[in-house]
Amino acid sequence: MRTPRPVRIINVPLDLGASRRGTAGGPCALRAAGLSTALESLGYPLRAELDISVPVFDTRGSVDQTVRFKAEILAVCECLARHTLETLRAGATPLVLGGDHSIAMGTMSGISAHSRARRQTAGLLWFDAHADMNTPASSPSGNVHGMPLAHLLGYGDAQLSRVLGAHPAVAAKNVAIVGLRDIDRAERRFITRSGVSVFTMDDIDEFGMPEIARRALKIINAGTAGFHISFDLDGCDPTVIPATGTPVADGVTLPEANLLLRECARDGGMMSMEVVELNPLLDRTNVSAQRAVELIRSALGGGIRKGTPAVVSENAGGQGGRCSKRAVYL
Repeated sequence: MRTPRPVRIINVPLDLGASRRGTAGGPCALRAAGLSTALESLGYPLRAELDISVPVFDTRGSVDQTVRFKAEILAVCECLARHTLETLRAGATPLVLGGDHSIAMGTMSGISAHSRARRQTAGLLWFDAHADMNTPASSPSGNVHGMPLAHLLGYGDAQLSRVLGAHPAVAAKNVAIVGLRDIDRAERRFITRSGVSVFTMDDIDEFGMPEIARRALKIINAGTAGFHISFDLDGCDPTVIPATGTPVADGVTLPEANLLLRECARDGGMMSMEVVELNPLLDRTNVSAQRAVELIRSALGGGIRKGTPAVVSENAGGQGGRCSKRAVYL
């Protein structure tokens, strides 16, 4: 068996991109859930963890309400991009822990810089209930965590879309969004024009996650040297991951999410992964963080361990997982 590549955990406790505070505690919650021990149990050597310095929300005010806290978020993403690039150059796998989803602009830009230096490209698996494809001009809130994918595709703010010179950081033809079920009108038009591939919850129910995983991997591997997984925990159903500030009902079940990530591990092309939008202030006995650790293990080639917290349904009918659906039509 091939010795696993070393993993470097990069902690980015950012919550300036969202309206709701709390995602700054995500890295700490994952640490408390035993992430390092879980990775070591799979045989992964761990490099020293990195902590990205992040401004505190309470000490800041945003001047531009169309792109709130832009300067602070840009500085964090530039720092994260450099550390991601350095980690890849050192032959290790970046495992980035957020923080809200705006940090993806840093992670993917670092991957893009690494790939460009080798005259290669990278794909992107975007697991999310939302498309995150608003721009400052279209966003109803000005929250940057609803804009990162648009900027990675080269749209929106001139600085946020050019972190480490990446423009775009990823080609639309190599982007697959999985789990989508909540988009606004402007995003729907943008998605249709952009050229990204979208797999909604209706697609998952119709074709099954094994087929969706196969299709997504084909897209993100087409002509690329590998792919990045940007995993927003709100892509999972709220009965699975209650600790997210933007929950959307009728999401991906825990077995489906694990299957998708195990297929990514089996493929062997994963260059890096980030896990975002974990808000421990909304959790129950850290159950969401424990399940997130299991999902990370799946992405790195591990199976479900005994003692994994069971999925407890909160549906009135007593049924776990999805019981009704809100369709997304593009």
